[in-house]
Amino acid sequence: MEYTKTPYFNVGRATDLFGRDRVLYRAFEILPGLLSWGTLIGIVLLSRYAPIYAAFFIIVFDIYWVLKTVFLSAHLRQNYRRMKHNMALDWESRLVHFKYGHIVHLVILPFYKESKETVETGIISILSARGDKKKFAIVLAAEERAGLDARKIAKDLEEKYKKDFGHFIVTVHPKNVSGEMAGKGSNISYAAEEARKLILDAHHISYADVLVSAFDIDTVVLPDYFLCLLWHFLTALKPYRSSFQPVPLYNNNIWQSPAFSRVVATSGTFWQMIQQERPERLATFSSHSVPFATLYELGYWQKNMVNEDSRIFWNAFAAYDGDYAVVPISYPVSMDANTAPTLWATAKNIYKQQRRWTYGAENIAYLLLACVKNPRIPFRKKIRMALIQIEGFWSLATNPLLIFLLGWLPIFLGGKRFNEMVLAYNLPLITSYLMILAMVGLLYSAYLSLRFLPTPPAGTKSHRRAFMVLQWILIPITMTFFSAIPGLDAQTRLMFGRYMGFWFTPKHAIKTDKSRSPISGQ
Repeated sequence: MEYTKTPYFNVGRATDLFGRDRVLYRAFEILPGLLSWGTLIGIVLLSRYAPIYAAFFIIVFDIYWVLKTVFLSAHLRQNYRRMKHNMALDWESRLVHFKYGHIVHLVILPFYKESKETVETGIISILSARGDKKKFAIVLAAEERAGLDARKIAKDLEEKYKKDFGHFIVTVHPKNVSGEMAGKGSNISYAAEEARKLILDAHHISYADVLVSAFDIDTVVLPDYFLCLLWHFLTALKPYRSSFQPVPLYNNNIWQSPAFSRVVATSGTFWQMIQQERPERLATFSSHSVPFATLYELGYWQKNMVNEDSRIFWNAFAAYDGDYAVVPISYPVSMDANTAPTLWATAKNIYKQQRRWTYGAENIAYLLLACVKNPRIPFRKKIRMALIQIEGFWSLATNPLLIFLLGWLPIFLGGKRFNEMVLAYNLPLITSYLMILAMVGLLYSAYLSLRFLPTPPAGTKSHRRAFMVLQWILIPITMTFFSAIPGLDAQTRLMFGRYMGFWFTPKHAIKTDKSRSPISGQ
């Protein structure tokens, strides 16, 4: 792995480089925002000075969006069927012909200032999962800067549960480490190295026999999750050139969340399901699993950037000369929808969370630099991966605005001459009909969202389920204000070198029935 020894491997931003390399990296950082803003400004100018061409562009774009909606809906339906099938399987019986008693599950649970209840809920779900718990090593990764309360929570839980697992340790990531960004990446990397020394090396466990799951602290697993993960690891074509990605369901607190939070959360789930059917577009996200031997070769997760959960895939892609993939396991883990004590605070938290996630556009610069600097990555793969990533972040930041807001611009800006044309009269009708066709997909989304609902808590009013369907009329609002605008915000910050730091999503404890599955009927 020659690329890991280069100065480009762990670059987090242009300022980490010097000379021509810095200039090149800055150009790549500018590219996503330049394309997105260029598109939006271009359509405004076109609407003012060439409204006919703008109108035809909008019509063609709307037709493209209808076809894309059909395409994505088909993938969503297919993954739903696959996930439903996987959740019904007896994974233990599927593993009967494999030798897997030597495999150790190393589960890293990083937390900051979350409540004891939030942290404990995830541990309980792991304890309740099927499999030999003596083959589980739990690492509860606290932060020094979180203060004494966090360390006390960690120590209390260690005392309570260490006898239930093969290994259980608490790590405390030191604050203000030079070259690190305070965040999840630096914490879990520290935790992984401590686990290597205190668990793997101390007990002579082979790195090749360890499968690492890095979970967000609100992650709740279903009983068969680790068996499903294990099967995919054992049957992967190149298990040590692969990461393993579940589907995040934001269901832990879905019944207690406001409508717009539910729509944003469920939309995120649906997008991940669609990506599972397009593995060439799939990168690691949030909770995921990686063989320890691979992680150790890579130097763990990157410590100097925001989106370490996706960057670990691009690290591996560059290090292994493009010979790396994410294996979709089409099996869910349940997490928290974003909530806060007030609606306004919830909206602000969702915006900040989406901005942090969409700041993943920073990976485009990393990928493009790897394509330039690593001649061993196949040329066709370079082009394909680059175009996929660029188009993905461009679509995220522009498509909702083009669909819902900019379709009327030629009428408002095109002048009297254009508005007297038949095209001007028909443009709103054409775009409306096309958008109605595209919105038919919302009916399926509404249906599917009901299928994923957990059993409602006791005392939930009967009309609450009806609201779970009606909430989807908010999709134009959520796509605009909680997708496109934070995406543009993130890309603009990157474009002007206003680099973002890590923002911890606050977790507000909500009393739940820990014995209850996060999915109804499971």
